[in-house]
Amino acid sequence: MTQVRAVVFDVGEVLFHWDMRVLFSKLIEDQARLDYFMENVLTLGFHFRHDVGEELDDLVSELTGRFPEFENEIQAYAHRFNETITGPVEGSRELVERLVDHGVPIFGLTNFGAAFWAGFRPSEPVFDHFADILVSGEEKLAKPDPAIYRLAEERFGFAPGELVFADDREENIAAARACGWHAHHFKDTQGFEAELTQLGLLA
Repeated sequence: MTQVRAVVFDVGEVLFHWDMRVLFSKLIEDQARLDYFMENVLTLGFHFRHDVGEELDDLVSELTGRFPEFENEIQAYAHRFNETITGPVEGSRELVERLVDHGVPIFGLTNFGAAFWAGFRPSEPVFDHFADILVSGEEKLAKPDPAIYRLAEERFGFAPGELVFADDREENIAAARACGWHAHHFKDTQGFEAELTQLGLLA
């Protein structure tokens, strides 16, 4: 059996909490209007289009044209995205630092729009520990497409069985396992820490 040698982290809900509603609840006081906006205007499906490489300016222009009554909120999405990231997952930074102390190579594999990543990455020094971070919006590939896992193997320089991947979404975990990776369906840092210990990456 191939020994696991490196750890790959998702970002959202593994390293950092993310909730778009947090931003828009600051801008839309009426709950019914807020619900409508989240369910029909700035949906997760629409947001995913930036994750897979569509330009943010084009998306904002399209959505504003369709929903001009929400222009202010749509502009806030473009310019205040960091407010949707509400803080680190408890224990995540400490876990990264422990892995670094043990000499374990660390990588990132995240569905994240290129423009939003450019605005978020410099604000978080925890990413300085990562040897490489593969961002879907930069590559125009996104999980759970097997192609992004193959690209990660090539970029990171490890065979599939040498990688263990933590992600909060079952479909992304299933795709990683289908590619031959070890994968952990992330619920909390303690659970992932226990698996890393079992794999021999942490004492």
